[in-house]
Amino acid sequence: MSDEIKDALAKIFDHDAGIYRDRGFMRRIGYGKRPALINIDLANAWTRPDNPFTCDGMDTIIPGVQALLDASRAKGIPIVYTTTAYRNPDGPNSDTGLWHLKVPVEVLTEGSGACAIDDRIAPLPAEQVIVKKRASAFHGTYLAGYLRAQNVDTVIVTGVTMAGCVRHTVEDAIAEGFRPIVVRECVGDRVPGVVEWNLFDIDAKFGDVEPLDNVLDYLRRNDTA
Repeated sequence: MSDEIKDALAKIFDHDAGIYRDRGFMRRIGYGKRPALINIDLANAWTRPDNPFTCDGMDTIIPGVQALLDASRAKGIPIVYTTTAYRNPDGPNSDTGLWHLKVPVEVLTEGSGACAIDDRIAPLPAEQVIVKKRASAFHGTYLAGYLRAQNVDTVIVTGVTMAGCVRHTVEDAIAEGFRPIVVRECVGDRVPGVVEWNLFDIDAKFGDVEPLDNVLDYLRRNDTA
């Protein structure tokens, strides 16, 4: 994103933030006592080049997620990955629903390399990998039940896409009673302006957007296990 676009967005968001604050929005939900790290769709179809779903910013997102994984594993907190994949995306009885009418989900075949988690942030055997069919990590999955069984009250969210799967996961997280914390440097999309707008809007209404260093400090200094 060019400096001119960044400056323009900053001016717009500064103005809009004033409107929100005057009306009682942009409150802080804060960290809870027991977090989980949720990595949304950081599979090869999104993290590697030359794919319809490829997202920008992986040179920043992947190292940030690596740091979060190290801190989370050191604390023994739950770590969850999601990928989006379909058993028969091209067939007459496809499990894509109607999504194939909007986006090229035919390339997301369950068990394929495209839908495998990027090996730079590979899950450990005890960590959960949820295959989802819809945008939200909660929709039609066991995620909420798993988190409650682990006594989780806070979800630290990374991944892609900011305007789709990340946003819907955050909205469902707060609806399900979890405190959403979105890590600013660890989310992305295919359109830079979309990232910035959704970070602003989520921070106003659905969760807290926090810088990576802040989240790492929270993980390292608190007894979160």
